[in-house]
Amino acid sequence: MPSWRESLIPVRMDRIAVVAPADRMRDVLVRVADAGAVEFDEAAPRPVPEAVLSVTPPSATGRPELLAGEAALRERSQASTTRDGVSALLGWVPADTVAVLSERLAPVEGAVVVLPRPRGVEVPSVLRTGGVRGSLTSLVETYGTVPYRDMDPTPLAAGAFLLMFGMMFGDVGHGALLLLIAVALAFWPRLERFRRVWPLAAGAGVAGIVFGVLYGEFFGPTGAIPALWLRPMERPVALMAVAVCLGGVLLAGALALGTVNRVREAGWAAALYAPSGVAGVVLLLGLALVAVGWYAGVVAVVVSGAVLAALAMLLIFLGFTGEGGVFDACVELFDTVLGLGSNLASFTRLAAFGLTHAALGWIVWEGTRALWPRGTVAAVGAVAVFVAGNLLAFALEGLVVAIQALRLEYYELFSRVFQSQGRPFRPWHLPVTTEEVSAWPPGSSPSR
Repeated sequence: MPSWRESLIPVRMDRIAVVAPADRMRDVLVRVADAGAVEFDEAAPRPVPEAVLSVTPPSATGRPELLAGEAALRERSQASTTRDGVSALLGWVPADTVAVLSERLAPVEGAVVVLPRPRGVEVPSVLRTGGVRGSLTSLVETYGTVPYRDMDPTPLAAGAFLLMFGMMFGDVGHGALLLLIAVALAFWPRLERFRRVWPLAAGAGVAGIVFGVLYGEFFGPTGAIPALWLRPMERPVALMAVAVCLGGVLLAGALALGTVNRVREAGWAAALYAPSGVAGVVLLLGLALVAVGWYAGVVAVVVSGAVLAALAMLLIFLGFTGEGGVFDACVELFDTVLGLGSNLASFTRLAAFGLTHAALGWIVWEGTRALWPRGTVAAVGAVAVFVAGNLLAFALEGLVVAIQALRLEYYELFSRVFQSQGRPFRPWHLPVTTEEVSAWPPGSSPSR
């Protein structure tokens, strides 16, 4: 069980050498391939579909998948360094699997030697995939590989996604439907291949229910529940202002996480001047103070914010000057300030799509009300309009809102958390069979 500090970063990797007597290297590599926990330095053998390893070497007339596996094993073995009858292969392995792997290789005279980490070598990166957290890593992995030195943003990314999704999908009835889908994903055998995403679907359903209670929406403005906060159709300007403020908070969180990453990547000196580091945080804070001071009519707050914003722009300008000329620095500074403003404006879509969802619910409910008191046939039509309209709104808005939440997360938030992509951890793995396979079955041949 990793400590809370380790849970905030990618899985810790160790530099290792897999060592064995040259005449036992095949047996060692079979166990390494079966474990699937080691990424070797040398280029991996060409992937062969359905390649399988056998514990004992197959004969020349063995099954094709075993021959393919043996060829891959031989290619890997030939990449080892051999001296005085001892062979070794360098690679990377998750630190918490070293002891288990060593124990697994000991019976065939293999060993795992932990080495000092070489400077200037990019360490492969992999996020933790156990439990509920593992189902949430897809939010980050779809964007790219987290660099090994950076923080793992999975919990924060999931929280931001669910918050934005709920604000755009606020309806108790629709949230409950999404929660039922999550239950089906978790327990229905036919949906087993999608089971990994059920916690994310469940969280989205709960978020929709919470904001539905705040909006007073239950399959539209049916009046079944009161609005604890506001009704989107009645106060769109207030909803828009809250969306921008929420965007500012999320951007501040992304910049704070980006600052930590810049420090871990290159130290405080680089983080101080980075638009996604200290300078970016100060710029956002300064602009926020200017806006608050202007709205409240407090000149001192406006001046304080302007001073902070000017200091931040100076730091960003000096940082870009160190990378290029003065003209380039001016262009980059202008792009940084303009980009921050456009990113804040992008969060107005939280209110826009929340209004769209509420408007669709209102249309369906008004159509239902118009038909309901006009006789039996009209009542049946009203039920059909209510059910079909809500299902259409649920499916359409669910898809659109999920895409918009991802778009905001990737372009507005992750672009400040990460400056580059990491290198994914790709362990060498081939399935191993213990069955005896030394020849083709009677009546068959490799040519058939």
